[in-house]
Amino acid sequence: MQTLLTTRQMYQADALAGQSGISGVQLMGAAGASVTREIMTRWGSETRVLVLCGPGNNGGDGFVIARLLTEAWYRVELICLGGVSKLQGDAEHMASLWRGPVEPAESIVSDNLAQNFDLIVDCLFGAGLTRGLDGDGAKLVLAANKSGLPIVAVDLPSGIDGDTGQVRSVAMDASMTVTFFTKKPGHLLVPGRGHCGEAIVADIGIPSSVLQEIAPKFCENTPALWWQAFSTPQSSHHKYNRGHAIVVSGGMTSTGAARLGARAALRIGAGVVTIASPPSALAVNAAHLTAIMLCRMDDDTPLSELLTDRRINAVLVGPGNGVGQTTQANALQALESSAAVVLDADALTSFENNPDTLFKAIASDGDRSVILTPHDGEFRRLFKEIDGERESSPEAIGGKIGQALAAAKRSGAIVILKGPDTVIAAPDGRAAINANAPPWLATAGSGDVLAGFATGLLSQGMPAFDAACAACWIHGEAGNLCGRGLIAEDLAEKTPRILASLERE
Repeated sequence: MQTLLTTRQMYQADALAGQSGISGVQLMGAAGASVTREIMTRWGSETRVLVLCGPGNNGGDGFVIARLLTEAWYRVELICLGGVSKLQGDAEHMASLWRGPVEPAESIVSDNLAQNFDLIVDCLFGAGLTRGLDGDGAKLVLAANKSGLPIVAVDLPSGIDGDTGQVRSVAMDASMTVTFFTKKPGHLLVPGRGHCGEAIVADIGIPSSVLQEIAPKFCENTPALWWQAFSTPQSSHHKYNRGHAIVVSGGMTSTGAARLGARAALRIGAGVVTIASPPSALAVNAAHLTAIMLCRMDDDTPLSELLTDRRINAVLVGPGNGVGQTTQANALQALESSAAVVLDADALTSFENNPDTLFKAIASDGDRSVILTPHDGEFRRLFKEIDGERESSPEAIGGKIGQALAAAKRSGAIVILKGPDTVIAAPDGRAAINANAPPWLATAGSGDVLAGFATGLLSQGMPAFDAACAACWIHGEAGNLCGRGLIAEDLAEKTPRILASLERE
């Protein structure tokens, strides 16, 4: 599992490493050596390298890199923002080992860097930056970006907040980023991810036992996180053992979204999937369905009556359902049943003016598996009071993870806050960042397929957080397999290939 540490937790990891007998100088030396190795495998010794050092430990890493590259016969020029006199502790020690000149920042800001160098190493500021860059620091970043030269960022591109991925005024556009021990959320969250280029995690000698003491709750969403919880059919199973999911359809002119969700639920392994259709849409749905079953749902046979069939163990409400009291009633009836529930799209917006009604219904059964799947607009409508700002607690985190965690705690549900950097959050504080989604997933119906994947996994008994994470990763992988030009109908059809590959691995 690819654990993520916040900047505060990374400082804690360094401290714990120190308590185990690994000094800060050793860690800094190992960090600089790991970056140097990555540079030497990609650029030959004829490369002219500009190393930009900041006033903290990130700058200390830069002095190590400059020294090691010089010893390997690279042509190196080093600039230290604020001067060597401002360095302290381990960074000061590493600077004392550098035998070359140290240039002031203003010496290169106006130069044409591309004429004098082939590579820039960014050691100005690491993941802990929480303020906007200004003055010579901002000028160095802008000059480096303007040069068009490849940039290797150390820890995180300067100007990126390590916890939120946000740009602090300006930020380096790196070709490669080398970080240490674990990635930070800022490596995966947008826009930070776009500034990192290739992200490499280097082992610098921090014991893995440190993670047990820190007990981090954030990770990158990969199959290692949830594959063990994935349901595998047994030879003795029949279709109802594999789960029966029901998807609520919209009216005659808005049936496609429900069918997309239903097909995704079936493709990902649900044994039976039924579309509950209002009378006006029965003929339209019937004309399009084969393996997916169809039942009538109207005022005389509401959703609650259909859900008295105990074999139905997962329900999807929202895609194409329309915003209003009918959708709201269907969502509440689903939550009153024993089935796991996914609420998407219109089912979320229908509670815009009374979110507490929804949250109380979710809280009525503490063991309930409920997943909410908002995009940014739906999130703002349902969680108006959540702005993602840091709370007073030093352990709190802002940005998109903070928003998703606050929403999960507020609602009592697993929250999938969608986007190019989808965050999956649980009320207990766990969060995963999904980073495999291609941009062409931004197409009509894509979210309906994601909701269907989650519903199908819940129907097979997968825990809600695992189901949400697996649905997001498989959705992203399907998008990658489809490539440019995909439409939502393509996504579910890639599922067998993805699952077969996961089983082989």
